[in-house]
This record gives sequence, structure tokens and C-alpha cells, in this order.
Amino acid sequence: MHYCDHNATSPLRPACRDAMAHALTIGGNPSAVHAAGRAARAVIEDARDAVARLVGAKSDQVIFTSGATESNALALAGAIEGALTEGDKPVRITRLFVSAIEHSSVLKSAQRLAERTAGLRFEILPVTADGVLDTEALRVALREGKGRTLVAVMAANNENGVIQPVAEISRLCREAGALLLVDAVTAAGKMELDFALCDYLTLSAHKMGGPQGSGALMLGDGVPFAPQLVGGSQQKGLRAGSENLSGIAGFGAAAKAVLANDGERARIAGLRDDFEKKLKAAIPGAVVFGENAPRLPNTSNAALPGVSGENIVIALDLDGVAVSSGSSCSSGKITPSHVLSAMGVDAALAGAALRVSFGWNSTAQDADAVVASLIRLNQRAHQRAAE
Repeated sequence: MHYCDHNATSPLRPACRDAMAHALTIGGNPSAVHAAGRAARAVIEDARDAVARLVGAKSDQVIFTSGATESNALALAGAIEGALTEGDKPVRITRLFVSAIEHSSVLKSAQRLAERTAGLRFEILPVTADGVLDTEALRVALREGKGRTLVAVMAANNENGVIQPVAEISRLCREAGALLLVDAVTAAGKMELDFALCDYLTLSAHKMGGPQGSGALMLGDGVPFAPQLVGGSQQKGLRAGSENLSGIAGFGAAAKAVLANDGERARIAGLRDDFEKKLKAAIPGAVVFGENAPRLPNTSNAALPGVSGENIVIALDLDGVAVSSGSSCSSGKITPSHVLSAMGVDAALAGAALRVSFGWNSTAQDADAVVASLIRLNQRAHQRAAE
């Protein structure tokens, strides 16, 4: 199998597997004061330090979670239900702005909060044709309304890899007194991240070669936050429940691997660029979404006009190639990507999109296998159309 779906999940790194196996032998609860408990606690704190260094945060700002979906939901609900103390009375967030290309864990959580929270204004912000947040629209939205605002934007998009202008967004938020949540799940390990630019930041281990079921929320000092899981004193009472020791150990090992391998990004960027060059040469009509904007080095979101996207992933899978569709599938029904729709891509072309994403164990043979399979698929599709 030529695995080219790292944005969905990146295969477990050997170092992460080793760290998890070691953690499973400890046998103590991290909250216990005996030797086994202290050994378990040491594993967690070591991982906490590594994950914090990955984004320039302090270790005491890291809350470990079950993954990106929980981290995003926890950040949004925690911020909305929490309050800032300014003067003699608490100040709550009354406006929630989310970009149109956010992951569904952000979009759906934000929509649910808006439905359940009296007085909360929810607004979806547009993006350009290249998939970049319209910062002028954000500036106007921040200026025209009243009340404290929370803005949610991803560092880089999971479908097309387009990098968002977080520094500029942060500046606009700071000037307006707004808070900023950055979903860095796809970006982590693939670009530099600076937690100082935001107030909340989310991560997931399995996107960088760590285990599934382990994530993190970075919480800025003094920001509004109300815990959602209560009942225990774990993680300073910010998320109750015994920690997932082996998952956290694997997360820490993944963070260390990324921090130690400076050449990984450049190597992967070469694979992606070579893939796109060969694809366009072989199929001149191929379209690469977001190619005119800054992108993550590992991600390519492409479409073959005239080729139905409904069977692309299956056809490539039969060829021994694993990629993702540019669409979402639920109960067997494929619908166009909300990201491509927000970029103004027509439904027919969006329905033919696929995402190719490389990672730590990708090779040139993997990239070439995708191109070869797409060439065969394109030829079969056009032969059938001509008959």
C-alpha cells in the first residue's frame, strides 16, 4: 500500500510505539503518590514539556485531551461559558466569529453554542478564492459590533494545506480586544507555530505520527475558561479524569521527533512539488486548489475535470494507493467539500477533488504511484465518455 493520507492520520512513528509500550509497563495512576504513580506522572510531565515546546508555549499551559474534536469543543465552550474579570464585574464573550473553512469540529460546536447560549452572536467569515481568510471582512466585523469577541481560525487547512495569516489575524484581534482560537491540528509539525499570537490553540497527536485518541489544548494565561469535565483534580481541575498515560507518552514522543528533525519538512515538500509537477505534465487539465497561496509542504488538493469524484478513492485503493476524497461521505452519500464551496469552486469540480498528503515515512515511490494511478483512472474515464 502506498499510503498518502497523512492529513487524515499519520502512521505511528516507531519512537512513539516504544514510548507507549514503556508507559504501559509502569502500571501506576499519575495522581498516586507512590513510586509507580510518580513514574507515571514523570512520563506525563515530560510529554507536556515536549508538546509545549512544539508551539512555543509553557508546559503549564497544556491540557491533554482525547483529540482534536474534544480540544476544539473544550476551547469554544470553555471560553464562552467562562468570564474575564475587568473591574468589579465579569465580562463574557458575546460574539463568536468562525472562518468558513474551519474543521467541522469547530463549525458544529460553534453552531451548537450559538443555539444554546442566549445573546451569543455567531458569524461565519468568508475566505478568498485561494482559501485564505478575508482579513478585511474580519476587520469590519470586529469594528462594527459590540461586546467581547472570540475568533476561531485554523493555522492551515486540512483539505488544501492553505496557510492562514495568523499573525495578521492576531494583530486585528488584539487591536479590537478580541480573543483568538487557533486550530493547529493540521499545521503542527509542518510549519512554525507561535502560541504567543493566540489565546487558545489545539493539537492532535495522530496528525504528526503519534497515537490516535490523544490531543491537547493550550490555554493562555488569564483567558476565560470554564472546565467541561469535572469531578477530579487532574490537570489543575481544568479537565477531570485519569490521564491517558500511553497516549500522552506517544504524543510527547511525536513532538520530540518533529522538533529533532529539521530536514523532514523540506524532504516532504520536495515530494509534494514533484507530485504536482508530474500530475500536471501528464494530465494538463488537472487543477490544484489553493496553489497560489502559501501552503503546508505536504498537502495537495487536486481535481481531474470530467472524472467523477465518487469513485476516485475506491479506484485508487484498488490500485494500492491510499488518498482522501475532497468531499465528505456520510451514510454512503458524498457531498461537496464545504472548504471548496467557500472558495467558490463549482460543485462539479469540487466533487472531483482528492487530497494527497505526505508525511514522515513517505517516499518518492509513493508519490509516483499516485500519479500513475490517476493517469490510468483519467484514461478510463475519458474512454468511457467517448464510447
